[in-house]
Amino acid sequence: MKRLIVLSGAGISAESGLATFRDSGGLWEGHRVEDVATPEAWHRNPSLVLEFYNQRRKNALAAKPNRGHEVLAELQKDFDVTVITQNVDDLHERAGSKKVLHLHGSLFESRSTLDPTLVYKINGSELNIGDKCERGSQLRPNIVWFGEMVPMMGVAAHETSLADVFLVVGTSLVVYPAAGLIHAVPGHVPKYIVDPKTPEVNPMPNLHFVAEKASVGMEKVRELMKNIH
Repeated sequence: MKRLIVLSGAGISAESGLATFRDSGGLWEGHRVEDVATPEAWHRNPSLVLEFYNQRRKNALAAKPNRGHEVLAELQKDFDVTVITQNVDDLHERAGSKKVLHLHGSLFESRSTLDPTLVYKINGSELNIGDKCERGSQLRPNIVWFGEMVPMMGVAAHETSLADVFLVVGTSLVVYPAAGLIHAVPGHVPKYIVDPKTPEVNPMPNLHFVAEKASVGMEKVRELMKNIH
């Protein structure tokens, strides 16, 4: 079974009603990114950061996977699929995708501010001041904030280098380092990009664009890929 590596971004979640900061004038659900999604924001006002993510968690819990998520899960019948997602929601998993690598962390996990290896599932929708790890340190969202390293990039790059097919969906390939993954794909490998706005990507072999939203574009890509497996 051929290996299909998928890089997904905010566009696929947006179709399920989850806000993206790039489409709202630099604001993220009414907040400047610098005030809610950076280490400096956390040190300045942890209560605001926690409340912001509590609201995002509630929104994610209320959202449902869309057809784009579902088609990706259905492709597991024909491919060994690994989804590398920039999204922090769990819509891929809820649609049925079995192998999902979260580059930027998960809304549904917290981690210790003292020891980043101490990671916990969040039960329900809230993480609050006073919620502490086993070593007595305040818990923070297990999210990679702007300005922080992306610990899973090495794993993602390795997975990408082994792809037999590479698919990008719902991202305009402007957020690095994730956007650079396409350059780790071997030249002979078919590459598909599904996004309403065709990204500015340097010419490379075997690159195909589908200028559609994820829900429509994924159906088209599945047809294009019928002869691959």
